[in-house]
Amino acid sequence: MTATLDISSGSQHRVLTGVSWADYEQLLEQIGDRPIRITYCQGSMEIMSPLPKHEKLKKAVGRLIELMTFDLGIPLIPFGSVTVRREDKQSGLEPDECYYLSDEQWIRDMERFDALAHRPPDLAVEVDVFNRSVPREPIYASLGIPELWRFHRDRLTVRILTAGGVYADASASKAFPFLAMPMFEGFAQRMLNEPQNGVLREFQTWVRTLIMP
Repeated sequence: MTATLDISSGSQHRVLTGVSWADYEQLLEQIGDRPIRITYCQGSMEIMSPLPKHEKLKKAVGRLIELMTFDLGIPLIPFGSVTVRREDKQSGLEPDECYYLSDEQWIRDMERFDALAHRPPDLAVEVDVFNRSVPREPIYASLGIPELWRFHRDRLTVRILTAGGVYADASASKAFPFLAMPMFEGFAQRMLNEPQNGVLREFQTWVRTLIMP
């Protein structure tokens, strides 16, 4: 490791190189449940503390997804920012939000993600409020997460993992094919600037007009 990280220093952003997988796992244990996010890819590691704008947007998106699935009776287990990692790919990160939409009973008791025992989440949400030093999309791809929603500069893009192992833009969600993504994006943006309960009530009314396949 090229530098020693003091996680009590209050630094919001650090980048290290030459980090072994063992060092990465040791740091994860050291951090525990503290609100510090680590991105690891083949020896490069980025450590950051989320900014308020980042947390506000990711929570807004999460509330919309969870309300929609509850109202429409769609099985969903949210795992928030659980660490998803694979030693064989030398990659790991914490999604801003992630969800399982099937195998609910099998996933429910998962206490810690294990790539040998658990399949990756069906959907991950990534909120970009500044450019990261370690690109995260290739890590999501190496972890095998089939769908990624990216918010960049307040715009939502749906990215679907292709057979070639890379993400491609899509006009519709694979997880929620009935969902008009521009409308969802509009509600998410409104959640940042308007009283959220009012936006959620409008969103719920709109969701009930959607036609599911």
